[in-house]
Amino acid sequence: MAKLKTRAELRFILNGRDVALTDVASDQTLLDWLRLSRSLKGSKEGCAEGDCGACTVLVGKLVAGKLVYESVNACIRFMGSLDASHVVTIEHLAGEADKLHPVQRAMVDFHGSQCGFCTPGFVMSLYALWMRSPEPSDAEIEKALQGNLCRCTGYEAIMRAARAISSYGKAAKDPLQVERKAVIARLTELRDGARVEVGTGKHRFIVPADVDDFANLLEAEPKATIVAGSTDVGLWVTKHMRDISPAVFICGLEGLRTISEDKGVIVIGAGVTYTEAFALLAKRIPALGPLIDRIGGQQVRNMGTIGGNIANGSPIGDTPPPLIALGATLTLRKGSKRRTISLEKFFIAYGKQDREPGEFVESVQVPAPAADEKFAVYKITKRRDEDITATLGAFSLKLAKDGTVAAIRIAYGGMAATPKRATAVETALLGKSWTEAAVEAAMEKYAEDFAPLTDMRATAEYRALAAKNLLLRFYAETTGTKAPFQVSRYEAA
Repeated sequence: MAKLKTRAELRFILNGRDVALTDVASDQTLLDWLRLSRSLKGSKEGCAEGDCGACTVLVGKLVAGKLVYESVNACIRFMGSLDASHVVTIEHLAGEADKLHPVQRAMVDFHGSQCGFCTPGFVMSLYALWMRSPEPSDAEIEKALQGNLCRCTGYEAIMRAARAISSYGKAAKDPLQVERKAVIARLTELRDGARVEVGTGKHRFIVPADVDDFANLLEAEPKATIVAGSTDVGLWVTKHMRDISPAVFICGLEGLRTISEDKGVIVIGAGVTYTEAFALLAKRIPALGPLIDRIGGQQVRNMGTIGGNIANGSPIGDTPPPLIALGATLTLRKGSKRRTISLEKFFIAYGKQDREPGEFVESVQVPAPAADEKFAVYKITKRRDEDITATLGAFSLKLAKDGTVAAIRIAYGGMAATPKRATAVETALLGKSWTEAAVEAAMEKYAEDFAPLTDMRATAEYRALAAKNLLLRFYAETTGTKAPFQVSRYEAA
């Protein structure tokens, strides 16, 4: 067995220059480092929690040999996650013949900026979109800008600018496209297969060489903080001032970033981001597409992982309820040993999961709904986009030939201390005719399953009523009602 290589240096590319750091802390954010250590002040701190987008930068990484640039929130992105990546800030944008970059010119000409505080973040989000889709639809633009907030312009000016970018230049001629082969070569050289260990004591962090190295490392140091997308852990630092050392950064482990399907079961590696999972999940389980589109903004979806959403055990995590309703299983790994459990049994109590010290979530297996299975998921929030769930219900139903309920699984988030099935409601419906009367009778059983709390997002009474009504909505949608329950403005138009 080859000896593990290690290095005590974090290496990446910042705009056009190579960077090597030996004095960076485990909890240092990219935004603080850019502003304080490199005097790159274009990226701003507005919220320090990944909501406002004023800090947006691009991070390019090699994924299966391809260079992919994505918008991320620098305020909650830790430096330790950047090894062998290319960080691009607003200062790196350049147009032809000393002119502004096409995105910037469009923003100026269409009056997309007033006070200017949020403008660099908007520019970077539009830049990422423009490279990916030079002629985007309005829906694509709005999706790309979900994670960018502005108090001045009312957004319509920014929309007009976004539509016009390609009239100022061609995405294919942008420096990030022209220099792509050279950047790929540089990043390939930086990926030397070594474990990265930087700092000591409260400033220590590790970037494992691969998944096996991660498993061995975590078994030896079970109290280490695992950091995948940092959309949760970032707030532990910026809002709660928690110590996360030693931190283990796993977002670059390709062995955890695979998603595939075999015999109707979708296997999602714990490091797969929402963005990476979207195409397959939206195709095979259509109800998950709109749900993923409402998880944070684009920057959060580019960083956050499905495995992390499960592993943190939050009662309001968006993915566990629908995956539980689908009968998903979870593979846990400790060293070289693995075990598989049903996802619903992973959640024991608030803040407690069925995970031994040194064990980690390796993958989740999700059965795609059968042709005769009806599946839906509904998310209730105060605002439609980029908001945390108040209540989320997921429903899976199979009817017998005589119209009775042959199988049903109902799971909720935001209704208990963990993501939880409504077993009493399920029992009340099983074997009954799938009728409105049966559904309304079963709704009375919710009180046996849940005793929701009142908090800043909703009252207990609201949650209890909303949960019942979501079941009623599911019934209506599965019995051929012609009245739409939700219509986007694009569909309405």
